[in-house]
Amino acid sequence: MNKRILVTGASGFIGSFLVEGGLERDMQVWAGVRHGSSRRYLQDERIDFAELDFSSPEKLRQQLARHKEEHGGWDHIVHCAGVTKCLNTMDFENVNYIATVHFIEALKELEMVPETFVFISSLSVFGPIREKDYTEITETDFPQPNTAYGASKLRAENYIRSLDDFPYVIFRPTGVYGPREKGYFLMAASIRRHVDIAAGFKRQDITFVYVKDLVQAVYLAIEKKVTRRQYFLSDGEIYCSRTFSDLIRKELGDPWLIRFNCPLWLLRSISFVAEKWGKLTHVPSTLNRDKYNIMKQRNWRCDITPAVRELGYRPEYQLERGVKETINWYKKEKWL
Repeated sequence: MNKRILVTGASGFIGSFLVEGGLERDMQVWAGVRHGSSRRYLQDERIDFAELDFSSPEKLRQQLARHKEEHGGWDHIVHCAGVTKCLNTMDFENVNYIATVHFIEALKELEMVPETFVFISSLSVFGPIREKDYTEITETDFPQPNTAYGASKLRAENYIRSLDDFPYVIFRPTGVYGPREKGYFLMAASIRRHVDIAAGFKRQDITFVYVKDLVQAVYLAIEKKVTRRQYFLSDGEIYCSRTFSDLIRKELGDPWLIRFNCPLWLLRSISFVAEKWGKLTHVPSTLNRDKYNIMKQRNWRCDITPAVRELGYRPEYQLERGVKETINWYKKEKWL
């Protein structure tokens, strides 16, 4: 019988690719979604669905108990559900940390702990460190998150790592991009409108990982039965912000461009106003104080050697190839 896997947050950008990755490996894939979530990228008829309400611990437990009774448990779980932008900073805590605790406690209580529990975290848990010498962030460094998002992910990590005999694997990807992603799309849309904005004037080393390489790493960890480990993920290269925008510009046919380095003080003011406007309109703004802290961070280098050595992780998408595939998808889907 094929291995059964649950992917939470399956309707999202990364989650939908993780679902496809399971199908490609002939696994029995359950897409964990909220009631009413979009299933636009979950159209394959082989996908089974599990409605999970992470906002209600009691309802979540009932949903899991019912699933166990009707279908049994899962061999593997990839917990990708979470938020990256919110109207209120406490929502990061509630969704990324507290809901994760309730989920795992319910799995333990119902004796549904899988062989592998993969938690999708973020490099943001480490915050702005090693910015004097621009060296790689390593797993022995002390996390110093300066965003509500990073802090919530770190609390979830610390909880998971504190559990005895819990079969976790934690991934801390750097900036994840690819088709269906909306954050980097805004940069592409801006460049198409002939404007490219960078944050500050000081050197900034940026790293990226293409979504399919993240998927590769997750399934390598499952296949190799790795547990109680955490890994950084990038494509192994270091870039400046202009490299990314130059590649986007190339794929858009080299439109004329006005480049503007926004002083950090001005960017901070704009972010504050955008966040307040988002609260007034009840629409979370992509630009906010959390995003400002991310944009002003100067060093995004991270050590992927453990993932390469222990998992056999080999990034297949360098930035040029990944950007080309992403922009082509945006064009095909009429986003650009």
